[in-house]
Amino acid sequence: MNNIITFEDFTKVDLRIGTIIEVNDFPKARQPAYQLLIDFGELGIRKSSAQITTLYSKQDLLQKQIVAVVNFPKKQIATFMSECLVLGAVQGKDVVLLNPENRVKNGSTVS
Repeated sequence: MNNIITFEDFTKVDLRIGTIIEVNDFPKARQPAYQLLIDFGELGIRKSSAQITTLYSKQDLLQKQIVAVVNFPKKQIATFMSECLVLGAVQGKDVVLLNPENRVKNGSTVS
């Protein structure tokens, strides 16, 4: 287990549900990755880079709902500005995306 945080620390993390509406290859990334465009409803559309090419094709990802952190500062990744962090479970070199069991409204909070 990593560092222990308080409940107050946890409440600072804004986790939201979004739907992937566009997926593009990201050849300039150091590790194989996709560039994602994600619809978070009232929060708007945000970009993210994700190293998920081993388990997911671009077609698999379209319209898939995911969980993401939306209140990190923007991060420059090669020539791309990532605006949120898509969450997944790491299994070796693979990442399995976290997603709701049932379809929910884009922008829904995760608690």
